[in-house]
Amino acid sequence: MQCPVCQGDSKVLDTRWIEEENSIRRKRECIQCNKRFVTYEKIEDKPLVVIKKSGRRELFDDSKLLKGLAKACEKRPVSIDQLKQMIADVEKELKNQYTEVPVSEIGECIMRKLLQMDEVAYVRFASVYKEFSDVQTFIREIEVMKERK
Repeated sequence: MQCPVCQGDSKVLDTRWIEEENSIRRKRECIQCNKRFVTYEKIEDKPLVVIKKSGRRELFDDSKLLKGLAKACEKRPVSIDQLKQMIADVEKELKNQYTEVPVSEIGECIMRKLLQMDEVAYVRFASVYKEFSDVQTFIREIEVMKERK
């Protein structure tokens, strides 16, 4: 990094991660004129695009996912904080693999994590996600769930 005063090279004195701003703050000192200054490095976060069943594309919206999961976990021993953490983990996992992700992949990823968290919530979420039409579909899903365990 060049010094803003003399355009000379600088050295880093201190580095701090600023989580709220998703950036790095660096205290620097010019090697030539000894002027001290601060720089901020913003981490570029590319948005995750969801490919809907219809083929339409939209930005990943964690609030939609939270709303659906909150319904599935209603009256279950699962906190909103646990759900938010799970959504953050899923989003991070998906961003590492995709720039555009099919909605089906999001659903499968959520269901894997929800199965570990709460079986009843898993069945509730699966019933909406997989569009169960009758009791037999519920029974088959519970059988599959038992096999996975």
